[in-house]
Amino acid sequence: MPFIKSSQQNSEPVNIYYEDLGEGKPIVFIHGWPLSGSMWEYQVTELTTQGYRCITYDRRGFGKSDKPFSGYDYNTMAGDLKALLDELNIENATLIAFSMGGGEAAKYFTNYSNSHISKLVLISCVTPYMLKTKDNPDGVSKEQFEQISNAIKNDRPGFMENFAKDFYGVSMVSHPVSSAFLANNLTRVMEASPIATLECANSFAFTDFREDMKNINVPTLIIHGDGDKIVPIEATGKQSSRMVKNSDLIIYTGAPHGLWYTEKDRLNKDLTKFI
Repeated sequence: MPFIKSSQQNSEPVNIYYEDLGEGKPIVFIHGWPLSGSMWEYQVTELTTQGYRCITYDRRGFGKSDKPFSGYDYNTMAGDLKALLDELNIENATLIAFSMGGGEAAKYFTNYSNSHISKLVLISCVTPYMLKTKDNPDGVSKEQFEQISNAIKNDRPGFMENFAKDFYGVSMVSHPVSSAFLANNLTRVMEASPIATLECANSFAFTDFREDMKNINVPTLIIHGDGDKIVPIEATGKQSSRMVKNSDLIIYTGAPHGLWYTEKDRLNKDLTKFI
């Protein structure tokens, strides 16, 4: 299996698993929490047939990558992304980030400017700031994040099974994903280290990216569903569109957080048009 070794300051070297498929203009995908790079299969299978080179990778602590005890802060994780781009000698890539991955993207531009990157897509991302504060009233309360942390510690499989319903917009009257899809989703998320799951939840909950957003200096597409119960659009997608110069916001009416799957056909068309 292909790995690159990432050696970040104050962090032990880790092996980062990646997949590199297709030929042409490169697209690099950052997965969300608590999934892995395999979440992008519905984009990779389509975009590679259109003449794009698609690179996915597993964040440290998730999927097939090493699962160290520490290193789940955004500076370190953005450094892992830089190590991957350096190792694969990728230039003029479109960086596509989902949910938690928006934090890596924002921190990347602060720490490395637009090295290797020519365009950016933020899908259902946690940026610029998830936590509810006096100057961020549309965010999520600290108490809600604490409840999530406690639920993960108490019964991680049970929490993840229920979490997926809000993630994909499942309700008594709406079933946008199959039971088999949900079962596979649970298998994927349980591959993650429990420590990484908790530490990354803290990172995306409490990291303020508002200054980082000012450093994004490439054309940017922001896509967010206004039915997102995980990452509220008012605090994230709409705020990001006001902060990032040269950006466009596309709102998917009624779409849940996991629109990369539930709206995959529309998303793939929007990605192709932007790229």
